[in-house]
Amino acid sequence: MRIAILGAGAVGSSVAELAGEYGHTVTALADSRGAAVDPGGIDVETALDRKEREGVVGGSDPEDALAGAYDVLVEATPTTLGDAQPGFGHLRAALERDRHVVLANKGPVAERYADVRALERESEGRVLMEATVGGAMPVLSTIDDFGPGRITAARGVLNGTANFVLSRMAAEGLGYEHVLAEAQDLGVAEADPSFDVEGTDAALKCVILANVLARGDREYTLADADVEGIKSLPGSALELANEDGRTIRLIGEVSDGAVRVGPRLVPAYGALAVTGTRNIVQLETEHAGRLNVSGRGAGGPETATAVLADVDRLDS
Repeated sequence: MRIAILGAGAVGSSVAELAGEYGHTVTALADSRGAAVDPGGIDVETALDRKEREGVVGGSDPEDALAGAYDVLVEATPTTLGDAQPGFGHLRAALERDRHVVLANKGPVAERYADVRALERESEGRVLMEATVGGAMPVLSTIDDFGPGRITAARGVLNGTANFVLSRMAAEGLGYEHVLAEAQDLGVAEADPSFDVEGTDAALKCVILANVLARGDREYTLADADVEGIKSLPGSALELANEDGRTIRLIGEVSDGAVRVGPRLVPAYGALAVTGTRNIVQLETEHAGRLNVSGRGAGGPETATAVLADVDRLDS
């Protein structure tokens, strides 16, 4: 498959680097300032070297990547809220050309899910989005295999930064600010970690799960989610939980038509008490009980594997 990649951050760059191993050709790679475009296949190493040296992947206009020769558009630009632009516009342009779209960007399907599906119905292209929920974890494909109508609820730990902070606070008895600074030093947390620690990132993933499980009966957006982060959680709360054989994790949940994210007490040695940046999603099924899907929920190469798995599905 010929792939055009919009977004040259950790995920987009990793998709470009790994695409050849999966048997695909990268015909375009674009960042916000420029693009490398070649219908026969770009030199990925050269483009990424230029990105590191000059801050831009190539001398072409980013719009040239969107209008170029490709079978699948990989949308890996940063997630935005509200109108989900420019990601939604990129998706629309590809579908209007009857091209497939694989999303790493959560915005279009967390904020404009009905619009995305309407565009998809009018196109010969398909939209796949495994990478939007849980990085390398096959959450959406598991739901698809079972059938969304057979899943009654979903819950889990869906943000690695918040989980790192909470698990370190619990294990070492350290305060929030101290652990957050450590996470930033290690590259686990962004310089501005608000998207993660306020629960927004986990909520977006839960909204996507809610949309998938609703099967078009209802559209969810971030505005429908009840969200509480971890910034105001005192270390004493974790200490008290530990005395009772429990701990606290930032849990997202989709059940009974509601989307909720917030700190929750969980058994200290239970499945939801994953540590570090590890994520987990529990799916409640009609006939098979509870399924646990756990693994690396973020990271460039990890998320790129989910993107390329979607590309393989389109190629099968």
